[in-house]
Amino acid sequence: MVKVGINGFGRIGRMVFQAICDQDLLGSPIEVVAVVDMTTDADYFSYQMRYDSVHGKFKHTVTTEKSDASLAENDILVVNGHKIQCVAATRSPSDLPWAKHGVEYVIESTGLFTESDKAKGHIDAGAKKIIISAPGKGDLKTIVMGVNHEEYNAATHNIVSNASCTTNCLAPLVHVLLKEGVGIEKGLMTTIHSYTATQKTVDGPSKKDWRGGRAAAINIIPSTTGAAKAVGEVCPSVKGKMTGMSFRVPTPDVSVVDLTFTAARDTSIEEIDKLLKAASTSYLQNILGVATEELVSTDFLHDNRSSIYDSLATLQNNLPNEKRFFKIVSWYDNEWGYSNRVVDLLKHMISKA
Repeated sequence: MVKVGINGFGRIGRMVFQAICDQDLLGSPIEVVAVVDMTTDADYFSYQMRYDSVHGKFKHTVTTEKSDASLAENDILVVNGHKIQCVAATRSPSDLPWAKHGVEYVIESTGLFTESDKAKGHIDAGAKKIIISAPGKGDLKTIVMGVNHEEYNAATHNIVSNASCTTNCLAPLVHVLLKEGVGIEKGLMTTIHSYTATQKTVDGPSKKDWRGGRAAAINIIPSTTGAAKAVGEVCPSVKGKMTGMSFRVPTPDVSVVDLTFTAARDTSIEEIDKLLKAASTSYLQNILGVATEELVSTDFLHDNRSSIYDSLATLQNNLPNEKRFFKIVSWYDNEWGYSNRVVDLLKHMISKA
């Protein structure tokens, strides 16, 4: 039994917790003992978990209770009979009560402590390992499940980043191209990405990103993304060879990657198609999927895979008889697929302890 704390019970924090429940891991081998957010109102947490505008109703039993009868509000979640303490957020992770609750692994999903120096506060508070559910900076290891997870070293990697949802979609595609000898000389990625909580419902102030301050639900908004460059951290041979951008679009969930690249050797889109399909049933099974029908974004809601290669869209949209210059299209549920990879990374790290 491994004790886990979740710092930040927002979109990804709750989705990670739901994935733990759906994978039937809650209680054994993973005991989530505490969740941290701005409030300790367990009834509100329960409401947020039980009803989700995108992913529907929570499939598990949730009740609440008080840790002390004198408290004004319930501060304990009881999920499938397992008690989880609701903890008030602190300015520094070092002030969180991880030692008191015996927490060994922390899912850092606030989006605030993505730098290793800041995330290290969790270790100062008593935790042993931290998984950052976002791109990380500093002295840490970036892991993309299915691509470089075997590089995890339990002795030295105490702070680990699960990269971004877009990197988790893109990296498996790049991994196949490299592993199968097609290679990439250079590449440009565009992600058509659903809006997220950092955006505005109506036009508002956004000093650092003027376009990002425009209303999310009625605009297509060009944005930056480090996802393509980050692939170089998990696939070093493409470091400096790829970059990309994002278009935030008026959908609440599911995104799609468009990878356009120059291959390192002569090949064909038909060969690439076969290689991706073969990988999806072998070394990237349950990470890389394949779509062969005329599907649209809502068809991938609640898909737990990292990347779903759109074979039809890819084969239909490449130049005939081209040998070096190609486009690959792949979908991803940027919330649910990513959250399941956080759980898979947690399981992997536990297995290596």
